[in-house]
Amino acid sequence: MNGFQGFGKTLVVLGAIIIVIGLVIMLSEKVNFPFFGRLPGDIHIKGKNFQVYFPIATSIVLSIVLTLVLWAISFFSRK
Repeated sequence: MNGFQGFGKTLVVLGAIIIVIGLVIMLSEKVNFPFFGRLPGDIHIKGKNFQVYFPIATSIVLSIVLTLVLWAISFFSRK
């Protein structure tokens, strides 16, 4: 039974993370982040009938920030 309790806790934490992400997305419509999605290195191609956007630099920055946050959570939860 102990394995199921650990799995249950993992699901609760993942659910909380999904809720936080959803709230951030909902609030981002009301709050304008001027730098988010407009960093140097983001590619935006605008044609006559289409638009293509590749947020490469934004993805890298977001990946680094999330890696540091998850590392910190892991580091402090070991004690």
